[in-house]
Amino acid sequence: MQNLWSQRKSGGRVWRHIGALISCLGLFLSALAGSLSAASFTAVLDRDMVSMGESAMLTLKFEGGQPKGLPGLPAIPNLQTADRGTSQSISLVNGAMSTSISQTIELIPLQPGEYIIPALRANVAGQSLSSRPLRLKVVKDAAAAGGEAPLAFLKLVLPKKEFFLGEVVEVQSQLHVRDGVANADNVFRWFENLGSSVLKAEGFSVLKTAQSQQLQRVQVGNAIYVFATLTTSLTPVKTGALTLGSSSAILPLQIAGPNRRREGIDPFGMFQQYEERRVTVVAENISVKAMPLPREAAPADFSGAVGNYSLAVTAGPTNVAVGDPITLKIQISGRGALEALALPVQGAWPKFKAYPPTAKVETTDPLGIEGSKTFEQVVTAETADIKELPALNFSFFDPDKKVYRTLTQPPFGLVVRPSSPVALPSAALAARTSQSEPAQSQDIIHIKQNPGRVRRSLEPWLSRPFFWGVQSAPVLALMVSVVCRRKRESLANNPRLRRQRQVARLVIEGVGDLRRFASENNSELFFSTLVRLLQEQLGERLDLPASAITEAVVAEQMQPRGLPAVTVGALHDLFQTCNLARYAPIKSSQELAAFIPKIESTLRQLQEFKA
Repeated sequence: MQNLWSQRKSGGRVWRHIGALISCLGLFLSALAGSLSAASFTAVLDRDMVSMGESAMLTLKFEGGQPKGLPGLPAIPNLQTADRGTSQSISLVNGAMSTSISQTIELIPLQPGEYIIPALRANVAGQSLSSRPLRLKVVKDAAAAGGEAPLAFLKLVLPKKEFFLGEVVEVQSQLHVRDGVANADNVFRWFENLGSSVLKAEGFSVLKTAQSQQLQRVQVGNAIYVFATLTTSLTPVKTGALTLGSSSAILPLQIAGPNRRREGIDPFGMFQQYEERRVTVVAENISVKAMPLPREAAPADFSGAVGNYSLAVTAGPTNVAVGDPITLKIQISGRGALEALALPVQGAWPKFKAYPPTAKVETTDPLGIEGSKTFEQVVTAETADIKELPALNFSFFDPDKKVYRTLTQPPFGLVVRPSSPVALPSAALAARTSQSEPAQSQDIIHIKQNPGRVRRSLEPWLSRPFFWGVQSAPVLALMVSVVCRRKRESLANNPRLRRQRQVARLVIEGVGDLRRFASENNSELFFSTLVRLLQEQLGERLDLPASAITEAVVAEQMQPRGLPAVTVGALHDLFQTCNLARYAPIKSSQELAAFIPKIESTLRQLQEFKA
């Protein structure tokens, strides 16, 4: 009886094991069938409406299998595209594993309008799938159209749009960045370093640019913006209709994204995540009119000064002899192009001899258009009948009142004495007296029988090379100091040359770091340093911020400018290697060291390339 019960019990276990195996097989087949039927392909836009200067991101997402080739976006008029790379994610939910592949394409509109992204087809896990068509609306001002306010925009501000030839004009360039952009401080620092290069001012002479010390906040529509201001002083050099504009720039702006949890890195969603949007900013052109100065009622001594000035003159000494120097100090103070002011030409000074004047400018504002210019001129009276220094006149055109004005300094009283005869020095007088006296007789001096030891006379200093070497040393030192000073001034006025030298030093130091990281087998720091070197070198060649450089820049901007195909291919290979290193790090120091010669060669080719 017990044996029968044991047989039944063992038989029941076998049947239970067979049933469990059949259940697992059924679950596996259903999961396999579900994975085959769950393959999908979708196309999504991050925004349906953008303003000019902004870009939209198109994401192509493949789920349930690997796509057989990524679909290409057809050419759409007035819409540029840039591939921003692909990403892959794997998730495991309730024992079921699923894969997802995403391709991101940046859409950059060139003019307002409505663009249709057609349906795209892809083969995913053996299934032919298609996405639905998408619409992207591009408006001139998204806030005015009821859409999202732009992340950033550039604006030019002028106090007036009509001015005279030679009049100083102040132009404000204001970069507005929407409140909440994470990297706004970096964007403002980059903007302040642009200086006057942000302006396009054909027909103007640019004087000086100064930046505002404080950022300001303003509300535009329903959005709050923070803006930085660059003020540039310039003056028109030709008359007629002129245009003021700005150069365009692409800003990589970081905005806060949804705080999603990331497995292994941030499982509780405690750290804020950001997404980058590339925004093109360019100010609207402003049409202005430069008018010629009126010819009627122009003073005869008018020398072209335009602005608002005052005149102060001092002279001394006023009690002199004929030929003694008299110093005139002529100070012209006010607002205008001070550097261009010239000493008034005086035609009523026939009995004076004038020497070339010197000039010094002292400004009281950052733009250098308010302050004074002081002339010092030395004159001498040629006759003793002069009783006064003549009056001095200075004429200028006042653009606010649109009239010519003449400032006059009254004559200075002057006492001129005849020049006294020059007294002879006592030594010369004694010599003359001794020559007039008869020579006294001297005793007879016998001829010297023994002349003594003959010595060679000293060689004159003028014939010694050492003497000329000592005399030329100050001249050589002065020339060296002048050359060094001009090099420093040239470097200070050439921000692109400064950046080129800075990037060259950075590349040398970075290659040294690459060798160290390779010897330490530190793959992560090796490839992050490589990406930074490529961004810095490409940014310097294109005069763009390093943070704005991606792999797409090589094909979009460097290749059309004539970069050799070999260098283009090497750059693509390096970027692709850096991307692959994120998922499959290189383990060997020898493999890392093998990349260094190719990196050095590519960076050297970029430095020699003239963009």
